[in-house]
Amino acid sequence: MPIEVRELVIKATVTQETTAGDALQPTTNNAVTPNEEMINSCVEKVLAILKDKIER
Repeated sequence: MPIEVRELVIKATVTQETTAGDALQPTTNNAVTPNEEMINSCVEKVLAILKDKIER
C-alpha cells in the first residue's frame, strides 16, 4: 500500500559570515560559492520532482 505525503517541512538556517575587511569592500566576484551550488542543485531536484508530480 503506497503512502501519500501531504506535507513537507523544510527548515534552513542562513548566516552571513563577514569580517571587518569584507564589509568595507564591495564584492565584484561573480563566482558561485559551494553553498550556492548545493542550494541550486537542491532547488533543481525539487522542481524536477514537482514537475513529475504534475505530469502524472
